[in-house]
Amino acid sequence: MAGGLRVVLVGTQHPGNIGSAARAMKTMGLHQLVLVAPERFPDPDAWALAAGAVDVLDAARIVPTLADAVADCQLVLATTARRRSVPMPEFDPRTAAGQLRGEVEAGAAAALVFGRERTGLENEELQLCHGAIRIPANPDYSSLNLAAAVQILAYEWRLSGLAAASGGGPGSEPATALPADDPGAAPDPDDRPASHAELEGFFGHLAALLEQIDFHKGKAPDMVTQRLRRLFLRARPDPRELRILRGILSDTQRQLRSPTGQ
Repeated sequence: MAGGLRVVLVGTQHPGNIGSAARAMKTMGLHQLVLVAPERFPDPDAWALAAGAVDVLDAARIVPTLADAVADCQLVLATTARRRSVPMPEFDPRTAAGQLRGEVEAGAAAALVFGRERTGLENEELQLCHGAIRIPANPDYSSLNLAAAVQILAYEWRLSGLAAASGGGPGSEPATALPADDPGAAPDPDDRPASHAELEGFFGHLAALLEQIDFHKGKAPDMVTQRLRRLFLRARPDPRELRILRGILSDTQRQLRSPTGQ
């Protein structure tokens, strides 16, 4: 699934919603579907409501966790119906579609994440995302069916592509320019935002060092961890920058282990 936009459904409870979401995707030109621990799938109800989009269901990938679903993505945006305790950038659907389109036009992998029908995404899952999308529904009745939410975002994705094709949006200019002095050079794989898996490796390394130096002084690390995650997700370092940061962490750990401190 390298490159492109994937739709990720987390913990879907009703298989009919999976089929309806697949139909909503295909009408707007989306085909990559990833299911995170669905309660019932495969299921006849999913295929019945997919109508002519059974090919999307047939190609759907099933994974156990959201981290697995977005491991190779450079941008992950999640829909949420309500404000959470996790601080993160928020986008309206149209702005979010433009952000996602820009990533895909640059050859990156991007993900659009939808949570469970009743409870949405857990805070731990939201922490894996770069930002949240809020659909400006009627505040007195903002409950959207899962497939309806997928349709709205898929429609905005489609519009962003039509705008790009007409020269009015992302994609109207080349996403990445080859070096002028070497027009045949291949793109440098480090000239891209780090993938989700690369960032998670860094976060784990950073957490280990903070624990090693007793940074939290016995207090719960949750708030500091959340803020550090938001800082680096907002900065969107590339793989080369992450290697520098991890080198600093490794050297610090090595110094701490050395009896002489050298």
